[in-house]
Amino acid sequence: MTDLHTELKKSIIEQLNLEEMQVSDIKDDEPLFGDGLGLDSIDALELIVLLEKDYGIKLTDPKQGKEIFVSINRMAEFIEKNRTK
Repeated sequence: MTDLHTELKKSIIEQLNLEEMQVSDIKDDEPLFGDGLGLDSIDALELIVLLEKDYGIKLTDPKQGKEIFVSINRMAEFIEKNRTK
């Protein structure tokens, strides 16, 4: 697990007000939506805001979010390739 993975998990917990969760509760390859973490479409919008605010990545197509927000691994991979800050 990289620092980015840990940082992402902390940001997600904070941004989505998941106070009852610990970083260690979120697996790197666990689905963020559905059966995994159980996030919903409102959470997806929050994640889009988080990407822009923390990493300077602007998503214009919501479909793109579905591909990126699959898991922590996928998000970290996308951020490493596209971050501007």
